[in-house]
Amino acid sequence: MRSTRRQLLPFSALSATYFAHIGFFNPYLPLWLQELGYSLMTLSLLMTVPSATRLLGPYAWGWLSDHTGERVKLLRYSATAALLISAGLWVQGGTAWLALVLFLVFLHTSAMMPMSEAALAHLVTRDGSFDARRYGRVRLWGSLGFLLTVFAAGAWFEAWGLGHFPAWTVASLALVTASAWCLPDLKDAHAPHEPKPSLRPVLRERTVQWFFAAAIFHVLAHMGLYIYFSLHLDALGYSKTVIGLMWAVSVIVEIIWFYTQGRWLPRLPLTGWLLLCALLAALRMAITAQWAALWFMLLLAQCLHAFTFAAHHATCIAWLSQHFPGRLRGRGQALYAVLAYGAPGVLGGLTGGVISSRLGLPAVFWACAGCALLSAFCAWRLVRASAGLPPRTDAG
Repeated sequence: MRSTRRQLLPFSALSATYFAHIGFFNPYLPLWLQELGYSLMTLSLLMTVPSATRLLGPYAWGWLSDHTGERVKLLRYSATAALLISAGLWVQGGTAWLALVLFLVFLHTSAMMPMSEAALAHLVTRDGSFDARRYGRVRLWGSLGFLLTVFAAGAWFEAWGLGHFPAWTVASLALVTASAWCLPDLKDAHAPHEPKPSLRPVLRERTVQWFFAAAIFHVLAHMGLYIYFSLHLDALGYSKTVIGLMWAVSVIVEIIWFYTQGRWLPRLPLTGWLLLCALLAALRMAITAQWAALWFMLLLAQCLHAFTFAAHHATCIAWLSQHFPGRLRGRGQALYAVLAYGAPGVLGGLTGGVISSRLGLPAVFWACAGCALLSAFCAWRLVRASAGLPPRTDAG
């Protein structure tokens, strides 16, 4: 047990630094692009570039990690490459150059969490049971890292301007790289004669199909937040400090969830949590669309992040750990990143750009509420498809 705890500490550091990078990058990248003079449509297209890398990148990395077992070495390489490439943000090479730099950076960073989650899920799974409490205690460090930078960067950019955005990117990725090189040299051990399992039989299961459908619509509903939330609040007159504070509120409730999730997750089946989170996501998006100008309603919407992201994410990781065990784990996590974050990110960015340009930013969040309701429908079908099935166990 003690050796496992020592192995988990570096994963906590990687989670903290990775989400510290995300904590300033995601909220303030749209504002930086806006300050560079890009139109809302061009800005939306650039914001889809990171999601486009998730269409192929995570699965390719996941396939490689499953077949080599070298998740840690691949994490180190991807972090180092992203750090070196990010220096290109200082070069003023126009829209095409900026799109290329963003693409190459995210081609590497988008692979990091699926590989890390796969390795972490293996460490916190015992006798076929996913330990939500231990997973949450590691993952909450990511939330703390996000909380620190989303608030600190908001105050910094308010005082000194967004011109320092590239420097923040390089510095944060340097911390990610250092954490990756501190990970223990873990390698999945498989017998040379062990056959490589195929994903096809798993993907044919109706429960797996409904799970991914629910995840796709749930994340698509959140793309309005990831891409347009800061712009929406900026248009309503909120300062960058308050924008950072609203992001921080969502992360505070996220931390509370991850710290206590071992107490709550067993109270509902995983499929029940997916349904509940989708319904609450629809409520959150409707509040953001209609009442974001009222700070107390906006605060309520951000508090729902504990369910719409944190509970949903933990549920998905636990569900994937059960249905993609052993040598399927890396590809299962990568497939989740591709389907739930890659495709919705591209679709959300493109359609969001059209909707916001023609109908305004609030219309984006009404569309997101509709996507959340579609996720709820898929989750309900998953509940029905899962009824009476025996529980899955980890095969390796």
